[in-house]
Amino acid sequence: MALNFGDILDAVAQRRATQPALSSDDGDRTWAEFDARTNALARGLSKHGIATGDKICFLLFNGAPYVELLAACFKGRFVHVNANFRYTTAELQYILENSDSTALVYDRRLADVVGALDSGLRKRLLLIEAGQQGNDGPVRIEGARDFEAFLSGHDPRPLGIARSADDLLFIYTGGTTGMPKGVMWPHQSLALGLFADFFGRVEGEAQLADWMILLDTPRAYLRPLIASPLMHGTGLLAAITTMCNGGHIVVTDNAGSFDAARHWDLVQRHRADAIGIVGDAFARPLLAAFDAGCYDASSLRLIGSSGVMWSADVKQALLDRIPAATLFDSLGSSEAMNLGSSITARGGDSGTSSFGIGDGCKVFDDDLNEVQPGSGKIGFLARPGALPLGYYKDSEKTAQTFRTIRGIRYSVPGDMCMIEADGTITLLGRGSGCINSGGEKIFPEEIEEALKTHPGVDDALVFGIEDPKWGQAVHAVVRRNGASGAEEEALKTFLADRLARYKLPKRMRFTERSLRLANGKADYRLARSIDASG
Repeated sequence: MALNFGDILDAVAQRRATQPALSSDDGDRTWAEFDARTNALARGLSKHGIATGDKICFLLFNGAPYVELLAACFKGRFVHVNANFRYTTAELQYILENSDSTALVYDRRLADVVGALDSGLRKRLLLIEAGQQGNDGPVRIEGARDFEAFLSGHDPRPLGIARSADDLLFIYTGGTTGMPKGVMWPHQSLALGLFADFFGRVEGEAQLADWMILLDTPRAYLRPLIASPLMHGTGLLAAITTMCNGGHIVVTDNAGSFDAARHWDLVQRHRADAIGIVGDAFARPLLAAFDAGCYDASSLRLIGSSGVMWSADVKQALLDRIPAATLFDSLGSSEAMNLGSSITARGGDSGTSSFGIGDGCKVFDDDLNEVQPGSGKIGFLARPGALPLGYYKDSEKTAQTFRTIRGIRYSVPGDMCMIEADGTITLLGRGSGCINSGGEKIFPEEIEEALKTHPGVDDALVFGIEDPKWGQAVHAVVRRNGASGAEEEALKTFLADRLARYKLPKRMRFTERSLRLANGKADYRLARSIDASG
């Protein structure tokens, strides 16, 4: 097999030249324009000493620079390294050093974070400063190069180089514990994982020619508004999938708080047929903005989410407002795609944490025996097939997550579940976050989702705190819904009808602050600090 994203993008540009490729706050680009800019950027990086396999760190908000730099990395055979735009200087420095990055492309609004890096490290890096529309101007860090000036000075023609299916892309994942780890995805494995449904129809080895045949097949969902951050796997993989299908990516700046009204404006303007979100953290504001405004969302056919649980009541509310849409809730991680999925259309019913198991996936118990459907036993979800190589410079963690069971290599991200008699799985949560209270295993996500079904709760995070009596005690931090007067005892009574008593929080704290990071994932560090502050 010989699939490389750079080769795919070269071929796509020839077929889609006059069609739209990218819309952002910087304007619209056709595929011919996108192709020329990304070729020039790749060639410029090469001429400034960035070699095959070198790592380029992205410290960027959603926008044209992120998408164009990603395509340039594919074409020039450079390795994408994502950094969270909320990182402190110390956290950014860790990513740069751990990944062995040789270049850093950052938004000029984050220049203070970059400027405070260790001077020795900063001098070793090729620094490129990008700016969203309205932020153009001289670079803020001495020695840095301006993104547009850098790009415009180089040849826009195709590079004409041989690429490899083994070229890499990194996805740094932080999880809830430990330092961020770089998941190493070869292009071939990632392509086969992303396009498994299509390559299921190809006999023999999958080659670029096979993908070109599939590219000419009419395809749905080619005009997505990617609302989730591109620096998070959910948004990143949506962008890659759209580019390789010759689609039209729509993105807008996400430097501040999530602007739901702006996103509905873009759906209406570009007639977006899909929108990519990250669970309730995005869906609830979108619902509120939709009800407060007047938008035409009739073009939407798909609303997709991945990375966190997506509440059943929120799904139903979206379908009530956009009845033609289908909701696709994907269960996956940076280490494994297509672990499971839940598809809901109007008139259907989908539980918050119930998924159809991914093709080839299995559930194993702690003794590595396959859990039988309907047995009621808890096990961990495992994915075989197209997988990453492991974690960059972390062989110990690689051995823990990528395990060989009876001769087959699996990715085991840590998702604990039960497999029901009908073959569906009920997701319980990540084993790393499991609370052991009085000898009972308690999964925080189960309690969080139960809390969020209360009309007075907007969001909730649950975690274990060391306790002399119980070993660990269940604590919760709750964000109320608007002016709701939801109180601790009332919520405990509410939960008592839904959960075993040993799962009920021993203590609840309330906050008006968002409990989510920019990527929509839970901010347990903040929740624990709120809990500790009393």
